[in-house]
Amino acid sequence: MGRKARMKPERLSEKLLQIRLALGLSQSELLRSLGLEDAMDYRRISEFERGTTEPHLSVVLQYARVAGVHMEDIVDDEIDLPEKLPGNVKYQGIQT
Repeated sequence: MGRKARMKPERLSEKLLQIRLALGLSQSELLRSLGLEDAMDYRRISEFERGTTEPHLSVVLQYARVAGVHMEDIVDDEIDLPEKLPGNVKYQGIQT
């Protein structure tokens, strides 16, 4: 039994670019907004936006937080991002 390839969202790179442009940020500014300037080079943003590299789940979570959207909005090809970003989703974490 061989391993099946994981399905990659087809619109992921398009949505990541859309987020950055809607927020009016350069790649370096976005990296700072994501809180990842010490973890990766700004050129990785270009790779994400061109679809040559897929960001880790934790990076997608940071995109969602900065954009004010649910992660599902970013990774689900059936869902469009809101026309106005940032959206109004605020991360609250688990309430106990």
